[in-house]
Amino acid sequence: MLDKFLQNAIEDAGATGRLREMIGVLRRREVVRGMTPEKLRQVLEDLGPTFVKLGQIMSMRPDFLPPEYCDELMKLQSGAKPLPFPIILEVIEKEYSRRWSQIFRSIDEEALGSASIAQVHRAVLTSGEKVVIKVQRPGIYEIMSKDIVLLKRAATLLKIVSHSQDVLDFNMVLDEMWTIAKQEMDFLMEADHIEEFEHLNRDVDYVSCPRVFRQLSTQHILVMEFVDGIRIDDFDKLRANGYDINLLGRHLGENYVKQIIEDGYFHADPHPGNIWVKNGRIVWLDLGMMGRLSSRDRIAIRKAVMALANHDTFEMKAAVLSLGVVRGRINHTALYQDIDSMMAQYSSLDFKSLQMGVLTRQIMNILRVHRIACPQGLSMFARGVLTIEGVMRLCCPKVSFVEIFAKSLALDFKKNFSWHDEMDKVKREGFLLMRKSAQLPEQISDILKMTMSGQTKVNLDLTGSEEPLNRMDKMINKVIIAVLCAALLLGSSTICTTNMTPKIMEIPLLGFLGYLIAFVLSIRLIWEIHKGA
Repeated sequence: MLDKFLQNAIEDAGATGRLREMIGVLRRREVVRGMTPEKLRQVLEDLGPTFVKLGQIMSMRPDFLPPEYCDELMKLQSGAKPLPFPIILEVIEKEYSRRWSQIFRSIDEEALGSASIAQVHRAVLTSGEKVVIKVQRPGIYEIMSKDIVLLKRAATLLKIVSHSQDVLDFNMVLDEMWTIAKQEMDFLMEADHIEEFEHLNRDVDYVSCPRVFRQLSTQHILVMEFVDGIRIDDFDKLRANGYDINLLGRHLGENYVKQIIEDGYFHADPHPGNIWVKNGRIVWLDLGMMGRLSSRDRIAIRKAVMALANHDTFEMKAAVLSLGVVRGRINHTALYQDIDSMMAQYSSLDFKSLQMGVLTRQIMNILRVHRIACPQGLSMFARGVLTIEGVMRLCCPKVSFVEIFAKSLALDFKKNFSWHDEMDKVKREGFLLMRKSAQLPEQISDILKMTMSGQTKVNLDLTGSEEPLNRMDKMINKVIIAVLCAALLLGSSTICTTNMTPKIMEIPLLGFLGYLIAFVLSIRLIWEIHKGA
């Protein structure tokens, strides 16, 4: 049955050759001998752009993979093998329906950068303006869509075989990956991202991003102004040009906190290659992957940071539950204990030396252990914070990102605080309390009437009761198997006293089958009893 299912999957995907190629890579990397973080990265690189993108997304999901795997998969963010220059020219001319020389005075043959979906070349327009051209790899959409079909079929097959009921299913990661990949493959959407980011940061003097040439940008080609600056981690060059590294690092942290707390719209891949300095301003590049946080997410993050600052375990528990999506029953006692253990690690720690990225990972690990689903925005936030803290440790190790974060929360509270609004809120809540209090005698009377007439029902959720119930369930199953064995033995013995045909070794076939089934069930019962001993 499974073979037939797999065959249908391959035929439906129309990618038999691609499947053979995947199997060849897995054999070459000797996956059957075990998987290591490095081997997983190498396999994904060998399998091509879809799997590189999948690895990039998985590296942002510490709730899905252990930390050592996430750290190794972060290396996939680096460049891919560039396409030959004639293919790039062919794509440009096909997209514009004219010779490239009619638009550009020159295009550098050597790529500035190459990734799984596109590569970037420096160019000069006929007007003399210096630009960069981001060109999408030809046929990448078709390649990735076929790979996604195969991966989804494989995920369905694995679910049938394993009967997994985990909160984190592979299909969810694939859907997230495909959504992000489709956004990155639509360069007009990236142009929208750049313009939205520019609008949100228009009042920040020390931040900018490249200008987009809208008239020359299409779904597969993006033309932006060339940023002739210095990478944020090129400290020697920055100092030689008179920059204060500590000030740049602080500005970087303050702006990223603003993106998270105020805007809810942040750069999801803030590695040093995407952060440059030009004319005293921090320039954000490659805005194809942007994260969004809802108001609810931002409130929960604020609550978590303030709970940590005040060492309030109960408030942190409420924040953790707000950050995740609860699916199923939660053992609140165990959740509280895990959060309390995490908080105990920071009880004697200087708040300035706290690493926000590490804390976020710990919170996401608690979500995973307690089977609480993690929304996409939060996983991108975790990866972004982890990356930006790494950059800041290089730039200004004495400046704490979490300190900037907490300070921003305090300022945000003061900025949004209004005595008039607070008094209105107190009046509203007081009025609601009076109304509910007035209804209490009537509600108590209703409860007493229902109790006296036998209509009252009480639902109890006893934390920790699941294990005894599971044991009782297993015990009942064993009793049922034992009764079935006895019934089969008695029934088969009765059949053996008759002359029923056909026969096997002078035993009626039906009696023989009964003995056989009873034997198998007995072996299983003995094994279960031995395993539970």
